[in-house]
Amino acid sequence: MPVVALIAATSGALLGAVADRLAARWPAHEAAGVRPVDWRTAVVVVGGALAYPALLVRWSDARDVAVLAVYLAALVILLATDLDQKLLPDAITFPLIGFSAVVLFLGWDPLLAGKELGIVSGLAAGVGAPLFLVATDRLLGGGLGVGDVKLAVSLGLMSGVSRLFTGFLIASAASSLVLLVLLVARRIGLRSAIPFGPILICGGIIAALLP
Repeated sequence: MPVVALIAATSGALLGAVADRLAARWPAHEAAGVRPVDWRTAVVVVGGALAYPALLVRWSDARDVAVLAVYLAALVILLATDLDQKLLPDAITFPLIGFSAVVLFLGWDPLLAGKELGIVSGLAAGVGAPLFLVATDRLLGGGLGVGDVKLAVSLGLMSGVSRLFTGFLIASAASSLVLLVLLVARRIGLRSAIPFGPILICGGIIAALLP
């Protein structure tokens, strides 16, 4: 098992590195040149290196692991593009919605398969999560992007109501601590724009790995 975990961690780190270098080039940037390796690279690489061993610890069935490995790969790539450009490309978010819907209706979604009203929970979260984000964004005057709304659809379909809520709650609490540290260190200000996509993505990853 330690060897398998090491392979998973290495594969996740490699995925993160490739995703970071992809995000530095795609989608097309307005600025000339390619962003060098920086803190964003480290975040995505470490995220991938932690997520994939955790996936093997949490899930053992081959189909479950395969489904969630694809799902996590899409989220890691989206994390990289959002950190680099504050952008969640349609080329990933739309196929991810289709993928999440297919595995949900086929009963292959390990997060909801075998659960009473699992499909109902997935559909409710797939519709309710983006509506909730849009409503709260309008009330609070936030900077929610269209890509965030599209991502919320697939996260809801895949996770269901309770898992998505719990994952998002944990991710929000963790992000609050990070923002507090950055504020104290004066790396950001009270009026700094904070991308919402990474919090959503981390919430989806956490939801996939919850007991």
